[in-house]
Amino acid sequence: MRKRYSLFIYLITPLVLLYLVFRGLRDRAYLRRWPERFGFIHTPSAAGSIVIHAVSMGEVNAASALVTKLTKRYPGIPLCLTCLTPTGSARIRALFGDAVSHVYIPLDLPGAVRRFFDRADPRLVIIMETEIWPNLYHEAHRRKIPLLIVNARISDNSFGNYRRFRKLIAAPLSRVSHIAAQSRQDAARLAELGANETRLSVSGNLKFDVRLPPSLLEQGDSIRSAWGTDRLVLLAGSTHEADEGVVLEAFSGLLKTFPAALLVLVPRHPERFGRAEQLARSAGLRVSLRSTGASCARSTQCFVIDTMGELLRYYAACDVAFVGGSIDPIGGHNVLEPAALSRPVVVGPHTFNFAEITQALIESEAAVRIKDAAELEQAVARLFTEPELRDRMGRSGRELVRSGQGALNHTLELLEAVITPTTD
Repeated sequence: MRKRYSLFIYLITPLVLLYLVFRGLRDRAYLRRWPERFGFIHTPSAAGSIVIHAVSMGEVNAASALVTKLTKRYPGIPLCLTCLTPTGSARIRALFGDAVSHVYIPLDLPGAVRRFFDRADPRLVIIMETEIWPNLYHEAHRRKIPLLIVNARISDNSFGNYRRFRKLIAAPLSRVSHIAAQSRQDAARLAELGANETRLSVSGNLKFDVRLPPSLLEQGDSIRSAWGTDRLVLLAGSTHEADEGVVLEAFSGLLKTFPAALLVLVPRHPERFGRAEQLARSAGLRVSLRSTGASCARSTQCFVIDTMGELLRYYAACDVAFVGGSIDPIGGHNVLEPAALSRPVVVGPHTFNFAEITQALIESEAAVRIKDAAELEQAVARLFTEPELRDRMGRSGRELVRSGQGALNHTLELLEAVITPTTD
C-alpha cells in the first residue's frame, strides 16, 4: 500500500510545485528554499537533535511553550523545528530566532525523506497535532528513531477522510512510540485508525498552556492609550475573506450607534493583506495600515494589521475579539488566545477545529456564537454597551484557560521517558 502511495506522491509532485508557484505570485516566500522540500537541508547544528514538526503558524504557537521548556531542561540537545508554510517559518524565527535550527519538512517522497534523516540525524521526532506522513513515519521506524505525536487531535472532517485511507495509515500509526491526544474522543478515533492503544494517552490541549509575555497587557494598554481610551475597539483576528465580509458589514452598522468605534482587522495570511485593505475601503471605511508605521489616527475607522506576529498584542488592546476562520467552514482559529487575555470572544458557526474548547467557552458564558452580520452587529453592540458583561465574559474565559492547563507537564513527562535513556 505504501508503494502505491509513494507512486501517487511522485505523480502529484509537479502539481504541488505548480501550487507553490501560484502562491508565490502573491507571496514570494513560496518560491524560496525549494531544495528543503526535497530533503536537501543544511543544519550543521541539528545532528542528534530533537526534531519538532509544526505544520504552520497555529501549531508553532501551540509548540512554543514546549520548545521553551525543552531548551531549558535539555540545554545540550539541539532542537530543529520544521514546518510546511512560510507563515509557520516566519513565526518560528520570530519566536526563537537562532535558538533553534529550522528547515521545511520534506515532501513525503521516499528519497526526500531519507535525505532529510541522513542530514538531520535526529534522536527523536515529535509531530504536533496530527500530520500522518506514511514515508516519514516508516523511515523513522526503520532507523529506530522514536516518533511521538503530541497534542494529537482528529476533527470530524479529518476522521472521515482518514477512515477512507485506513489501510494506508494504520501501519504508520501502529509504529508510533506514543500518542498524547487532546481528548478521549481524539484517542478513540486514533485507536480506530490503527494506533496502538497501549501507547495512547490523553494529555489535554497544549494550547491551554499558552505562556503570555508578562508585558503583553502593558503593551495593550499602551496601544489603547495611543488610540484613545474612550474608543470602543472590535478586533477581528485571523480572518479570511468570508469573515471580513461579515465583519465589515456588521461594523458599518455599528458605526451608526458608536461613531467613534475602531475596527482592527488582522488577516490570517500575508498574501491577503492587500485584499483585506481593499475590502475595507470598498465598505466606505477610512483605513490605516500598520506597515506604514504611521499612528492610527482618531479619524481611522479600520486599522489593518498587515504585519506578522502581532495578533496577541492587539488582542490585548481590544474590547471585543471576533475569531476568524469561522464564517466559512474553515473550522475556526485559536479562541484561547483572546480568552487568556480576558477578552470576550465572538465566533461564527464553523468552529470544528476548536469544537470542544469553543463549546466550553460558550457554556461558561465567555463566548457567543453568531451566524451572520446582523447577529454579529447585535452581539458586539450589546458588549460595547455593557462593560460589566465584557468584564464578566473576560474573567470566565481567563478562568477556563487556567483550569484547562496541565497538558505541558504531561507531555514533558512522556518526552523525558524517551529522551533520558538516549542521553545516558
